[in-house]
Amino acid sequence: MPFQSILFCDSDGLASLETRDQPAFFHDLNLDQIVETITHDFGEYHLAPFYFFKLNDLDAISYRQEVMEDLQNELLMKVVVSFCAKMQLMRARLIDLEKLRDYKRAVERRFLGAVEIYCEAVDDLRQGVASIRLQSRGMRAFSGYISGYVASDCFRGIVAELGKLRSEISSIRYGVLLKDGAITVRPSSSETNYSDAVEQTFAKFRQRPDMKYSVESRKSVGMNHIEAQVLDRVAMLYPDTFRALAAFYEAHRDYLDEKISRFDREIQFYVAYLNYVRKLKRAGLSFCRPQLSQDVKEINGRNAFDLALAGKLVAESGTVVPNDFTLAGPERIFVVTGPNQGGKTTFARMLGQLHYLACLGCVVPGTEARLLLVDRLFTHFEQEERIKSLRGKLQDDLVRIRQILDHATSNSFIVMNEMFSSTTLKDAIYLSKKVMARM
Repeated sequence: MPFQSILFCDSDGLASLETRDQPAFFHDLNLDQIVETITHDFGEYHLAPFYFFKLNDLDAISYRQEVMEDLQNELLMKVVVSFCAKMQLMRARLIDLEKLRDYKRAVERRFLGAVEIYCEAVDDLRQGVASIRLQSRGMRAFSGYISGYVASDCFRGIVAELGKLRSEISSIRYGVLLKDGAITVRPSSSETNYSDAVEQTFAKFRQRPDMKYSVESRKSVGMNHIEAQVLDRVAMLYPDTFRALAAFYEAHRDYLDEKISRFDREIQFYVAYLNYVRKLKRAGLSFCRPQLSQDVKEINGRNAFDLALAGKLVAESGTVVPNDFTLAGPERIFVVTGPNQGGKTTFARMLGQLHYLACLGCVVPGTEARLLLVDRLFTHFEQEERIKSLRGKLQDDLVRIRQILDHATSNSFIVMNEMFSSTTLKDAIYLSKKVMARM
């Protein structure tokens, strides 16, 4: 299959991805906390919209599940992470160009370094994925794409120019003469290097040769006007090389391939999630690839748990209590009752999280999970009374539930918690029966 995206098996999802806002139910299910934790160390990639975009097609979900399984191969994950680190370094070089914008020759040289890092990263990635037996459609398609890209005349031409320029630049030698407040740049002559002579002269005073006195110097990517003028005069000594450098800069400003750049960002969706999962696995918790169905509404799970709570408990060296659940035959509703702090809300959140994460194509908490491909997910959790709404708490509950019932379909998933707690027990039971009958 032709490669378009490592997140989508077709291009339909790409257009509206960036415009997605956080779904309304995220806060109730603590999915906002989960996504924040997962994406915390991946800020530059702006991953949150990827987790706001629920898939509605079984094949699209399977496409992601396959990629996630491939990336659980430690060798492939290492190859991908190495590629992404080099792409980060490349972007850092490009950011430096802004600091050097007043010095044209420095910008051109820094740009050359960025392109060099990019070409090395792409070729290393090509070799890495080609050496691994890939199972997913997405990774196989990408492997084919990057192999063709590296073999293209365009890429090979850039690499050839890079090699020639690098060789010419590395051969440049010049001398700087400081005299009477003036700086003269001249061709390098065979001047004596006094470093060895100085070391030999003072060798007899050396003590504790095992001691290291090296100090890390702060590197600066800036340039002052004197350095810039020195570089201008070096360019006068080697005009052909610097003309070629300027031509390279102008010819390859758009060197970055769109699909490879998109891959670099989209693959972080999997890397970030699997990093989060890996920490929980080390604590003895299990994750599985869920089975999803659009038609069969029997669902079950084994050793499932609330992902947000598990992350908190593992960080505090606490114990995570897993749950099993089953809806068989015509069963469609769980009614969970019990004392406060008994885990009712945690169980409710867990069910919502499982179904949403499964619809993202992610592995889910548990050793086994058979779930429904839901078209929409709704939550109704207790909220504090809001004075500005001019509605009482019971009226607010009824309005919110009515909105859910108006928009839900036979394939929707509804999670309700602490219904009608603001009224009498008799009225709460009456209203709950009406709502459940409607559902």
